[in-house]
Amino acid sequence: MKLSKAFIPTLKEVPADAIIPSHVLMLRTGMVRMLSAGIYSFLPLGYTVVKKVVEIIREEMDAIGGQEFHLPALNPKEIWEETNRVEAFGDTMFHIKNRDYVLAPTHEEIMTYHAKGVVKSYKDMPQIWYQIQTKFRNEPRPKSGVIRGRQFLMKDAYSFDTSWENLDKSYALHDQAYRNIFKRCDLKYFIVGASSGAMGGNRSEEFMVKSEAGEDTVAHCEKCGYAANVEVATSVVEGAPRNENSLELKEISTPNVKSIDELCRFLNINETQCAKSRVYIHNDKPVLVLMLGNDEVNETKLASVLPGALRPGHPDELKEITGADAGSIGPIGFKGRIIADLRLKDANNLYSGANKNDCHLGGIDLKRDVPNLEYFDLRTVQAEETCTRCGSKLDVFKAIELGHIFKLGTRYSEALGATFLDENGKVNPIIMGSYGIGVERVIACYIEQHNDEKGIIWDKTLAPYQLHLMGLNMKKPEVIEASNKIYDDLKAMGYQVLFDDRVDAQAGFKFNDADLLGLPVQIIVGDKNLKENKVEVKIRKSGERFTIEIDRLYDKLKELI
Repeated sequence: MKLSKAFIPTLKEVPADAIIPSHVLMLRTGMVRMLSAGIYSFLPLGYTVVKKVVEIIREEMDAIGGQEFHLPALNPKEIWEETNRVEAFGDTMFHIKNRDYVLAPTHEEIMTYHAKGVVKSYKDMPQIWYQIQTKFRNEPRPKSGVIRGRQFLMKDAYSFDTSWENLDKSYALHDQAYRNIFKRCDLKYFIVGASSGAMGGNRSEEFMVKSEAGEDTVAHCEKCGYAANVEVATSVVEGAPRNENSLELKEISTPNVKSIDELCRFLNINETQCAKSRVYIHNDKPVLVLMLGNDEVNETKLASVLPGALRPGHPDELKEITGADAGSIGPIGFKGRIIADLRLKDANNLYSGANKNDCHLGGIDLKRDVPNLEYFDLRTVQAEETCTRCGSKLDVFKAIELGHIFKLGTRYSEALGATFLDENGKVNPIIMGSYGIGVERVIACYIEQHNDEKGIIWDKTLAPYQLHLMGLNMKKPEVIEASNKIYDDLKAMGYQVLFDDRVDAQAGFKFNDADLLGLPVQIIVGDKNLKENKVEVKIRKSGERFTIEIDRLYDKLKELI
């Protein structure tokens, strides 16, 4: 492609909301343009990369026996209602004006619908079906460019098996396929245990890359490799002590004391002597959640303990439920279910709210004063806590999710009536798995990991073009002739070449554009080197430069590309 004819609108400046490297560079190189918040157009340069990623994904999915579908993004709402996921997705799901249709955020229901009609016998399985299709999710705060958008391209695959043991095999096939895909895309990734969320299922893992742009938070042990999303991560951390003697309950006036830190300063105590109270509404009934000190409630863990409709209590309803506003709520006298984090197990001599504004209670003994108290792991892991596997310290950092694999089990097959006859003629629900990869995220994460102050650094696999040919003075006949001959030769040899043939662009401008676009190898044709029948070659990744005779250039490129 000749740059004088190509639509590659590079930018020197970018919008103020473009902060992370991938967003900045995808705009500057003319890969994408924003149409609306969370909605991006891929321009020719960017779409070339999309097609390369898609082909890698397609090859690896086909290699494990996957069969490609193309399903409609416009779905009848009634199918989604059968699995109760219209409610589960809430405002994230786009609804068409007449409300009878939705734009699909994923396709479990539709794949199950098709399986229901044709997968009738154990002889029909295993099956692996996949598609690479546009998805729609009404992200309330789209950001970070294509990493979190409202419209995005996703590879979603689904396995159909006769047993949990066979699901294990399908799950393992996808796990290896994902490793192959991300390795071929030259991504440094790690795998974490994760929550299945609205997808359901009993096991899931995320493939992630470390990045400050990420919206997931991960706990990771560098020594043993333990990694988990903080939604499900655990650690070894000391609990509240139980003293030999329990004090009597005592009401304490605590004017204007609302937080744990304020209470500790007011009473000159340690936070591990405090039980923080949070009120949640579970299936329309109040539940009090007790946490030690400043520990934060992990709402994903809480939802696994309290399945169903769950939300934090609103400030305007707390006084009606407890008799006090937030900051003065406690377990003594609370009318409803009370659960506590494991760090509070059987603790005594604690301080907590008195369910009366500006008052707290001291001397609380959870064994004595809170009968039928239930304990669960409810807290969010913090950095520097102890790894449960090896005893080393955990690091906690932001990460971007590249892909997610789920063992769905029978959630969708039971809801939609997708059954099969086993060897004994017995009817069983199909055992399912679901496996997703965000295509644009693969590209953005690659750029996050492969860039410098000058621009993107592409490798030969994902680069939109393999070679960047530059004619430095395209007004001189000898440069025009040599550049065009090299361009024609390289195309005939099958190379993907971007030829900067612009007549009026200065050399420095061409060099800057070449480094910004970041193609693996630059070939620079200038009148000075042409006098010796040579051209200059630059390796973008290393910055290495050398001159070489044109006759030897083509053999050298075989080594490089």
